[in-house]
Amino acid sequence: MSRFEGLQLKDIAAPERGERIEYRNGKQIVPDEPVIPYVEGDGIGLDITPAMKTVLDAAVARAYGGKKRLAWWEIFAGEKAMNKFGTAIPDDSFNALRYFRIGIKGPLTTPVGGGFRSLNVAFRQVLDLYACVRPVRWFEGVPAPLKRPQDVDMIIFRENTEDLYAGIEWEQGTPECAKVIEFLRGMGAKVRDDSGIGIKPISVTGSKRLVRMAIQYAVDHKKKSVTLVHKGNIMKFTEGAFLKWGYEVAKEEFGSVCITEKELFDIYNGVQPEGKIVVKDRIADAMFQQILLRPAEYDVLATANLNGDYISDALAASVGGLGLAPGANMNDEVAFFEATHGTAPKYAGQDKVNPGSLILSGVLMLEHLGWQEAADLVVKGMEGAIRDGIVTYDLARQREGATEVSCSKFAQAICERM
Repeated sequence: MSRFEGLQLKDIAAPERGERIEYRNGKQIVPDEPVIPYVEGDGIGLDITPAMKTVLDAAVARAYGGKKRLAWWEIFAGEKAMNKFGTAIPDDSFNALRYFRIGIKGPLTTPVGGGFRSLNVAFRQVLDLYACVRPVRWFEGVPAPLKRPQDVDMIIFRENTEDLYAGIEWEQGTPECAKVIEFLRGMGAKVRDDSGIGIKPISVTGSKRLVRMAIQYAVDHKKKSVTLVHKGNIMKFTEGAFLKWGYEVAKEEFGSVCITEKELFDIYNGVQPEGKIVVKDRIADAMFQQILLRPAEYDVLATANLNGDYISDALAASVGGLGLAPGANMNDEVAFFEATHGTAPKYAGQDKVNPGSLILSGVLMLEHLGWQEAADLVVKGMEGAIRDGIVTYDLARQREGATEVSCSKFAQAICERM
């Protein structure tokens, strides 16, 4: 009998070593050698994924002296999966992530001509990875458009399964679209005949579990504030409802640790009490201004899907771009970490591009495992390499006196500075 009882695989062999992450009484139990399913990724994935593995292995070895290690196990998606199995995401890959409850992937290209509209979205929706988690901070030495990029240290929790990602649409000119328009007019709406129609559902379930995860993160990491970002001034029963339900979670489930911004000033005269988290809200367009002008006032952001998409990318740009922007897609038991940029196929196999996004996603993964010592070593190494000007071409061309190195040499420089 396989030691991985219950693991259903059709086309790939089970891992040769490692153990499964367990959940007992709602708590994650991490073995000393967890199996880490990984998808190499398309395009530059074949360069940045080995670099990420090298850095994480070095950090774990240095932090724990061989007592802990990562059991890497390749699963498949994207072009490699199409070539091997004739499908962009085999069932084996979904089953592996469900079973081992963790994984990391390089960037993926969605094949043209059918199947999933987006492989990234497919993973999120099939596995119900309802939160896209994107931390953004500045690394000293990275050219950034902000005058004080060091003030940026935020983490965005973006709802992953509804709003625009639900993708309910009817094409202009089709009989189906005409029926929807007729129905909407019957409900009193004014819609032009030549319209295409899209619907954005936002639910109590989707909103509350997203905000719950964001607030719990703030509690666990001793953050000062959680900001609900919305467009509720216009879309009152979707965006506005997200705001309403978010405040309900804060009050009903975290009332002992959360206060509202109004309470901060009405009761506490603007002085935040020790151990309290301030829950506030900002209209989405105003939040764009805030991340540029007053970023130090924000720690954790919780948003519906589209707002989080814009804001996380804009925030990454404010500190130098997506090259150093990590990300994860998570639910209450499964966490799937990813590079947040594209596949850049013209650079594939050249050992040229910046692996920083995927390496920092690996840092998130180490933190998720509870291996903070190893995570801190990776960050220390990356800070040291960038500070010393040992960087890949994308950063070197923006920085006078930098030493341009390859993808693998950048990973080596990180390891040397741990």
